Amino acid sequence: MSMQEKNLDKLRNVINENLRTQIGNDKVNYISTGHTLSDVTAKQSHCIFARRGCGKTLLLHHSRRQLDTETRAIYINCEDFKHHSFPNVLIELLDATFRELDRNLLGWFGKSKKLKAILTDIRSSLMTLRQAPDQQSIEVKAALSEHAERKTSGTGKIGAKVHSAEASISAGSDRLFKSSSDIERKYVHNENKLQQLNHNLPSYKTGIRDFFSISAKLRSVFIQIDDFYHLNRTDQPFVADYIHRLCKDTPLKFKIATLRHNSVMYIERAGQPIGIQERHDYQPINIDFTFEHFDRTLAQNRGIFLEYCKLAGMTPADFDALFKGKGFDRLVLAGGGVPRDCMSFFLEVLDRVRTADPAGKIGKDDVRFLSKETFERRIDELKQDSEGQDQDTLLRAYMPYAVFASKRKATSFLSRKTKFKAMTT
Repeated sequence: MSMQEKNLDKLRNVINENLRTQIGNDKVNYISTGHTLSDVTAKQSHCIFARRGCGKTLLLHHSRRQLDTETRAIYINCEDFKHHSFPNVLIELLDATFRELDRNLLGWFGKSKKLKAILTDIRSSLMTLRQAPDQQSIEVKAALSEHAERKTSGTGKIGAKVHSAEASISAGSDRLFKSSSDIERKYVHNENKLQQLNHNLPSYKTGIRDFFSISAKLRSVFIQIDDFYHLNRTDQPFVADYIHRLCKDTPLKFKIATLRHNSVMYIERAGQPIGIQERHDYQPINIDFTFEHFDRTLAQNRGIFLEYCKLAGMTPADFDALFKGKGFDRLVLAGGGVPRDCMSFFLEVLDRVRTADPAGKIGKDDVRFLSKETFERRIDELKQDSEGQDQDTLLRAYMPYAVFASKRKATSFLSRKTKFKAMTT
């Protein structure tokens, strides 16, 4: 086997092992364009938006390695908690935060000893709250007079004509009441864990401020919350709201990575704002590269491939030699500009080309068969990510463009002020 073939095998292995970012894999760096990396390492709260496979997780892990010695990052993947109830998700986030603070608290005497005791008590209370039922039923007894009950029962006036069915219902209702002047009725009041968490929030923040006031090691902590979209959409604004309130006026900052179209960051309920507002409570970081600026998307994906080539001992010229004509451009089109899809398709089409000809190069026609496969995958993702009531509307809006492009065998066309690009099947 030649050195070129050995390096190509290494490239295949590197790509296979890194299609999904794993904790502890420090080999691959995030390819930053513009100020993305410097922004995400700034002491500011951010939300990172991009489609699946665009590098949100890699950006979080790589940025953690770039932090100064006075800053720590706590990484939490919401996919681990997607089947947890809403209050317990918050408890997991809080416990991870206080565990990291406790781990970085040096000293066992004086103020440090006192603060360690406080952090231990907080974590112990969180453990107790986690094990408790999500809702606790409390029976409240209320004494109501027979007169009040009869008044609200809707009985008819004396002398009024009543049909037999109505009379039967009225008689049945009357039997629900006791003849005593006062009766007891039980009402069920649901006391949610969230009420307790809200009650404890000021003491949590006090503990956080006390920690940073005596810490000789840390000045700030980033709470990295990955795959936020895995949480129930109805719970998302409440989780974001609590995390924002926990971080506000403290050295804690949140970094939430999610899908923009499948995340609910802010709502209004009973006239009260709940959640976080863009550019008010956080700064957005968009790392999604679409076809709106194709040259930029092309350069971004090529830079990622070249980073993998470096790990495999290949030069940029060696990588370019794997393609002919517009082969790489078509590969990026087939992958929708998503780096993970582009790398996955690269492995597939390379095997097909090299099976037929060991010295073969990837051309645009070799990538063409991926178009239909990509279209079907994108439709499936659209169905998964959208709520049931939105699916039909989104598909009806998309299909005319796909049909229009397919009939004219075009990859791009202009529709009023917006440029749409679609792959032909």
